[in-house]
Amino acid sequence: MTSLHRTFGQLSDPRLNRKKQHLLIDIVILSVLAVLSGAESWDSIELFGKTNHVFLKQFLKLPNGIPSHDTINRVFGMINPRHFERLFIQWCDEMKGDGNLEKVIAIDGKSVRGSKDSFHGKSPIHLVHAWSVENNLCLGQWKTDAKSNEITAIPELLDLLDIKGSIITIDAMGTQTTICEKIIEKEADYILAVKDNQKSLREEVEAACNSSRAVSDMTEMDKGHGRIETRRCQVFEKGFVDDLEGRWIGLQTIIKITATRETKEKITTEERYYISSLDARQPFNRYVRDHWGVENSLHWVLDMVFREDEQRKRDKRAAENFAIVRKISLNLLKKDTKTKGSLVSKRLRAGWDKDYLISLL
Repeated sequence: MTSLHRTFGQLSDPRLNRKKQHLLIDIVILSVLAVLSGAESWDSIELFGKTNHVFLKQFLKLPNGIPSHDTINRVFGMINPRHFERLFIQWCDEMKGDGNLEKVIAIDGKSVRGSKDSFHGKSPIHLVHAWSVENNLCLGQWKTDAKSNEITAIPELLDLLDIKGSIITIDAMGTQTTICEKIIEKEADYILAVKDNQKSLREEVEAACNSSRAVSDMTEMDKGHGRIETRRCQVFEKGFVDDLEGRWIGLQTIIKITATRETKEKITTEERYYISSLDARQPFNRYVRDHWGVENSLHWVLDMVFREDEQRKRDKRAAENFAIVRKISLNLLKKDTKTKGSLVSKRLRAGWDKDYLISLL
């Protein structure tokens, strides 16, 4: 029995007993194995199953053979996504085992564009993700009705995660006093971006940084790909902004990062601001860069390796549930650090080499 059986075998089956021809856990694990092997649609999951029926009997009971693509689609449209998401978070926690502690957890949202239904005027689903920088794994997802609703979804996701002792990094949408309070309540620290969506806060922080002396001032430089990038990180104490601590629980520091990119054609400079519950001795430049791992290692991979935005799954519940299947597959591939090659090549190998596919489980 695999960890997938142990965890997702707890998933509630919404179907009537008299209409069940296929086990729910069989459908879920069949889908994970198919996606690991390159499948991206209901049709290709069915094809994978029929092509590998004998092999699959090692893991699955399949009392009535391989389910049709219509059955797979219908079942994923019936599964309770909140229960599936909770079990996914539980599985991720167990998957880490005794690995690295979660030092930095990046929280960010992504729309699943393939779930947009223009004909019925329905927008795509939006998912908030938690990404472990140290373990290079997706720790969980939580659905919102729109990007603007990240404000309510982020505390709900944080409630399900073990974040004690971690540093939570969030882009400007999550810079809310309620989210700040939730992070401190769960005994974690925060680094929250301050942008123009909170204009008055941005003006306060910017004015304070520009009229005060930094308690820490460090610069990093990277060269490569025909460009030079420098990031100057200045850290200021909280007292330079009146009453800021009273509004933002746990606040200790304000951070200003001046990023300059130089190419043969031009030089561009951007100033970014953050508030944090960490003291001034912390490597803020690195933590801020770590945050973008959720974009490069998760969101980009979902689009470019798993073709998430190209998959037309307009049933919102099915799209949300299948997004979990992709992340289960991604985590299994990421967990394999012994095999050389890209994630694309690992998926190809999983489809061609059944011993390798078994090893991923």
